[in-house]
Amino acid sequence: MKTGNLRKMKTELGEVVNYSLVLGDELISMNQYLGKVITLKYEGEINCVYCGVKTNKSYGGGYCYKHLISLPECDMCIVKPEQCHYHEGTCRDPEWGQSHCLKPHIIYLANSSGAKIGITRESQVPTRWIDQGASFALPIMRVSERLHSGLVEVMLAREISDKTNWRKMLKNEVPEVDLFEIRDQFFDSFESDIDKLIEEKFNGSDVEYLEEDIVEINYPVLNYPEKVKSLSFDKQDVIEGKLLGIKGQYLIFDEGVLNIRKHSGHKITFTSGEE
Repeated sequence: MKTGNLRKMKTELGEVVNYSLVLGDELISMNQYLGKVITLKYEGEINCVYCGVKTNKSYGGGYCYKHLISLPECDMCIVKPEQCHYHEGTCRDPEWGQSHCLKPHIIYLANSSGAKIGITRESQVPTRWIDQGASFALPIMRVSERLHSGLVEVMLAREISDKTNWRKMLKNEVPEVDLFEIRDQFFDSFESDIDKLIEEKFNGSDVEYLEEDIVEINYPVLNYPEKVKSLSFDKQDVIEGKLLGIKGQYLIFDEGVLNIRKHSGHKITFTSGEE
């Protein structure tokens, strides 16, 4: 039995992704519980993942309202990187912006429920792909900062989705797509637009077109659900069942799926059928 505040699961890419459930300072290796009954009990307390204060409701992945409206990692430009306003001098925390936004970013193609375009800090490869439940990922460009990656993503998203269908991802409905072909088509179709964007917006910053291999990601799943039922501590204090798999930031039970990241900050007690 272990008790602590949930954070998003830690992951490690291997032949199969290795997952660790984070409860406060405790790490629980989850792959070992596949096929076994586990219990997650909500203790009726939510603590902000930044300051630890008790809050009746969490926002934006586990923050209290005070820090939702004040922290740079909770600003709108995090979900819309093309709106990064660091260079306008209005970043909520310029030092944080330097260490997170003014760093190399990767523009990539992925297939989790169909082909999609996405961006992430280079230091977050392959974590970002795993968190999205991508089965395949292909880096296509490297740029010098977050704003530039967002501008390119918005341009390419005119032709391809930038969203993941989480239900299809959890049912493993992953259609066959040729990410190499899509990349090459993008570079042919958008070459002049990208060159113009670089000239007008990038101020001479480095841009690198990548020729890398596709990364295949396999998840620890015994059985994928035919129908996806969402479980939540907003509706029940105890979630218990046989763990059939882990994908993205979801635990897949025989009775439904639980989004761990959504419940960051919730105080949880974890037990297994062996205890």
